[in-house]
Amino acid sequence: MELFNQLKGLADKVEQLKEQIQTEESTKHAFTLPFINILGYDAFNPTEVIPEFTADLGLKKGEKVDYAVFQNGEPILIVECKHWKQDLNVHNSQLFRYFHVTKTRFALLTNGITYRFYTDLEETNKMDEKPFLEFDITNLKETTVKEIEKFHKSKFDVCKIVDNASNLKYTREIKSIIDQELHSPSSEFVRLFAGRTYGGRLTSNVMEEFTDLVEKAFSQIISEKVNDRLNSALTKEEEKQKIEEQIEEEPKSKIETTEEELEAYQIVVAILRRKLPKERIVHRDTQSYFGILLDDNNRKPLCRLHLNGSKKYISLFDRDRKETKEPIETIDDIYKFEEQLLQTADNYDEE
Repeated sequence: MELFNQLKGLADKVEQLKEQIQTEESTKHAFTLPFINILGYDAFNPTEVIPEFTADLGLKKGEKVDYAVFQNGEPILIVECKHWKQDLNVHNSQLFRYFHVTKTRFALLTNGITYRFYTDLEETNKMDEKPFLEFDITNLKETTVKEIEKFHKSKFDVCKIVDNASNLKYTREIKSIIDQELHSPSSEFVRLFAGRTYGGRLTSNVMEEFTDLVEKAFSQIISEKVNDRLNSALTKEEEKQKIEEQIEEEPKSKIETTEEELEAYQIVVAILRRKLPKERIVHRDTQSYFGILLDDNNRKPLCRLHLNGSKKYISLFDRDRKETKEPIETIDDIYKFEEQLLQTADNYDEE
C-alpha cells in the first residue's frame, strides 16, 4: 500500500508538472530519479545509482547509459530516459546495444510516464525486443504495482523476477491479441466460431455476417459478466447493510422511553447548546441505554444514560471514543459532567 501511495504521488506530480518540463534532463530529474528513489535506491549515492554509466561498444568508446542501479557492487538495472513527449518505440535499439555490454539482466526505457522493463528471455545477454512489463504511471493497476515492487531494493531477487518475466511477457502479448480480436476479429478467429456453429459453406458473405456476429457476441458476454460482477457486489453490500441494521436496530416493542430519560435529554441539550445547535443533538433509545448522538450518527455518541436499573449511570466518551461510566444519584447530577460533554462535542467538530 505504501508503494502504491508513493507511485500515486509521483503520478500526480507528473500530471501537474509535465507541461513545464522542456528538456530530457529535466524529465530525468523531475520524474525518473524520484521513481528510482521510490524503489529504495539512493539516487545521490554513487554506490547505488551511477549517472552517465559507461557502456562502451567495442571500438566505439564513450557510450553512456543515463543511469545504472547497483546492488552489492554489481549493476542490476540500466535506465535510459527520454523526454516525456517522446515516443519510446524509436529508442529501444539504443538500449539494446547498451544491454549487450553490461552485466545486468534488466533494462528500463522510460519517458517518465511510460515505463518498459526488458530482460533476455529469448537469448542470453541479448535484450528481448519486447518488454516483459510495461505501464503508464498515471494509470496504475494494483497488479502492476505488485510487479514493480519486485524491483524494490528490499525485495530484489534476479531469479524470481526472471522466472516471472516469461509469464508476464506472454500473458501481456496474449491479452493484446485478445483485445485486438475483440475489437476487430481476424478471419481465422471468425472461422473458428463460424465452423462450429454454421453447417454450410463458409462463403465470403457468410464470413462477413459472422464477423459482425462474433464481435457482437463477445461484446455482449463481456457486458453480461460486468453486470454479473456489479450485481453480485451490490447484493453482498445490501446483505451486509441489512445485517448491520439488524444488529443496530432494537425491537421497538420492547423499548419504552420514560419521562425521566426525556428530562435528562433536555439537561444534556441545555449544556451542549453552548457549542451546538439543538437540531444536531439527537436522542435514540435502545433496550440497553438511552443514547444521545451528534447529527443522529451512531458513530458520534455524545453520552449514554442508564436510568432504568437499580443504579443510574452516565457514559462519557473521550477523543478515542473510549467509554467511561460514571454513577449518578439523580439526573441533576448530569450537570457535574458539563466540562466532559462540551469537550466531547469539541472533539467531533475537530474531525
